[in-house]
Amino acid sequence: MATVEAPVRPRTTVHQGPFVNEPFFDFRKEENARKMRAAIAKVRAQLGREYDLIVGGKRVKTTDKIKSLNPSRPSEIVGIHQKANKTHVEPAMQAALKAFESWSRTTVEERASLLFRAADLLRQRKMEYMAWLVFEVSKNWAEADADISETIDFCEFYGREALRFAKAETPVQLPGEHDSLMYIPLGVGVVIPPWNFPCAIMAGMTLASIVSGNTVILKPSSDSPTIAAKFIELLEEAGLPEGVVNFCPGAGASFGDAIVAHPKTRYIAFTGSREVGLHINQTAATQAPGQIWIKRTILEMGGKDAIIVDADSDVASAVEGVAQAAFGFQGQKCSACSRAIVDERVYDKFLEQLKARVETISVGDPAENSNMGAVINEGSMKTILGYIEQGKKDGRLITGGERATEAGEGYYIRPTVIADIPPKSKLEQE
Repeated sequence: MATVEAPVRPRTTVHQGPFVNEPFFDFRKEENARKMRAAIAKVRAQLGREYDLIVGGKRVKTTDKIKSLNPSRPSEIVGIHQKANKTHVEPAMQAALKAFESWSRTTVEERASLLFRAADLLRQRKMEYMAWLVFEVSKNWAEADADISETIDFCEFYGREALRFAKAETPVQLPGEHDSLMYIPLGVGVVIPPWNFPCAIMAGMTLASIVSGNTVILKPSSDSPTIAAKFIELLEEAGLPEGVVNFCPGAGASFGDAIVAHPKTRYIAFTGSREVGLHINQTAATQAPGQIWIKRTILEMGGKDAIIVDADSDVASAVEGVAQAAFGFQGQKCSACSRAIVDERVYDKFLEQLKARVETISVGDPAENSNMGAVINEGSMKTILGYIEQGKKDGRLITGGERATEAGEGYYIRPTVIADIPPKSKLEQE
């Protein structure tokens, strides 16, 4: 039987200097494009691998599985994952509680150094991690670059912030007293990230938790568990102690609800839909038997975004901004523009230019760096097509409006613009 040795934790090192955002690649340079194609080929050869739950550092298999599919090629399996259920809640919680005893007492310098080492490793393999996003959630190269760059930024920023908070001082010293101020970790946090920024948001919520001395039970989205698994592998290589992050993909209605309701859960960090966020808030607000504190929730939920175009605006710039905001990553962002509110004095000009701009957007496999890839899954595709059909009834279809079947078997939809129905003239009203 093979033995696996724990990783040797490097000497604690603390990065100095101000925070600087990670730069993006310029894919107009052939060398960068060539390296990205090589990374895609490397990751393609790893598709279909099976990943285990990680609970207290132990690998766990389950009967039920989660299959992560490539939205651009649904017949292609990106990864096969174990599916945590209610029976895995208590082992995960106990592993996180046990790790909290030592991790919460680890120096902030060592915790921050873990994040800095992770950032260094991620820089070395940046395009490889970008390629996983291309396959698992159908991001084009630029969108994938932004996601992984933000992940590196979180490593660097949260590490520096932890060091800054550790130096906090009391604003007032009262006579005869020696007052001190320190930030202490809370305990076990549950991290439930979304699929649309499956590395950046997943990593950001996890890293902020652990650099503060908390331990985590991570339940990634069932649409994007593979990139989370790859990131946990990277954290382990950087020296993550057992039990500090417990990797538990599973269904929200079983594992998710049960871990949120657990009396030892100290807080829940969630990004996703309003419906699920409100459900988590309600569950967390209900005191469970044995619960001795008020659970905290950090809930980032969806909204409806609009861009207002005034008459004195630069119409060409407004068109470009709306097109990029509406159709970047297939419009699957909380910041995506779903409505343009345009002054009637430039309405027709804006609409004409927007139609022309949108029709230049290429739809196809993001592995070939098309502008728009596929939407995340079949259910999402059907929902979007349903909204489009309703839009056709309520307004004027300007461009798009259907599935882009010529792009391949994936869940491709043409970029769609629907305009208002012009008001009837006085003559028509009469």
